[in-house]
Amino acid sequence: MFIRYFYEQDLYRTLRYSININTAAKKLTLFKDGKLFKTYPIAVGKPSTPTPKGNFRIINKVFNPGGPFGARWLGLNKKGYGIHGTNNPSSIGKAVSNGCIRTYNSNIIELYNIVPIGTPVKIV
Repeated sequence: MFIRYFYEQDLYRTLRYSININTAAKKLTLFKDGKLFKTYPIAVGKPSTPTPKGNFRIINKVFNPGGPFGARWLGLNKKGYGIHGTNNPSSIGKAVSNGCIRTYNSNIIELYNIVPIGTPVKIV
C-alpha cells in the first residue's frame, strides 16, 4: 500500500508536467496541466553536433554532476543527451553544445526540483 501510494503520486506528477524545447528560438517551455507554466532561455547543439529532434522522456536526474554540466542533470532517453546547467553562462542563447540543452544553473535547479522522472520532452 505504501509503495503503491508513492508510485501513484509520482505518476500523477509525471502526467502534470511536460517540456517543449524550441531549438530555433533557444527556449525551453515548461507546461503544467497543459498550460504554460514557465519559459527558460537555453543553449543548444552547434551545427556539427545538433540537438536531436523528437519526443523523449526524462529517465534520470543527477545532483551536482560537475564540470560542464553545472548544478543538475536531467537525462533523456536518447543516450548521452540531457538538459543540464552550465559552468559557462555566457553560452546561453547560442548554438554551442555537443547536442545537449544547457540552461542557467538557477533554472536547472528549479526544473530538477519540479519535474519527475518520466516527464515528456518534445524537441523541435
